[in-house]
Amino acid sequence: MKFSKGLGLAAITAFLAIFSAGHSVAMPAGAMRVLGPANQPIGHYQFCKSYASECATAYKDAGPITLTEDKWRTLLDVNYTVNSSIMPMTDQEIYGVEELWAYPRTVGDCEDFVLLKRKMLMKKGFDPSDLLITVVLQPNGEGHAVLTVRTDRGDFVLDNMRNKVMLWSDTEYTYLKRQASDDPARWVKLQDGRATAVGSVGQ
Repeated sequence: MKFSKGLGLAAITAFLAIFSAGHSVAMPAGAMRVLGPANQPIGHYQFCKSYASECATAYKDAGPITLTEDKWRTLLDVNYTVNSSIMPMTDQEIYGVEELWAYPRTVGDCEDFVLLKRKMLMKKGFDPSDLLITVVLQPNGEGHAVLTVRTDRGDFVLDNMRNKVMLWSDTEYTYLKRQASDDPARWVKLQDGRATAVGSVGQ
């Protein structure tokens, strides 16, 4: 998908803002911290049983990617493409069950958006160790899933609720757990540094 002129200018402006904001190459202050192992969400466990090849191989974690203008455009492009082509619906509405993680075609729950974005970015050359499914709490206390992309400019979040790609620390979420960077089937607890994480989401 090609960017419209307006979106292209917005992408460049946002990219320049990131690099002019003084973010160091190291993780920004107040970065998410890994506290230890976490339970794998049941939906992801079942997904791994259905798509065993996507969860069976551990990765070599080479560290966060170098965020270039081209990679930034790709992140915006994939986020916008998936958000605009998939209609949000709950698993109950789609499948008649409370929780089922799957690749969406026309409709999907939040984690389905994440799975598709992750798959598309991997096809575009992003290292899977930098594309981490992440469980968060919304301000209203409801669980939600986003895709965290690790970069040398910090962790950015791709979210089906917005087309803007944001630093995790600029979002309103509480970060609970995410995939480990060296094993797609292993999960780790998070503390985001801004506030104490308030529990865990089992779904």
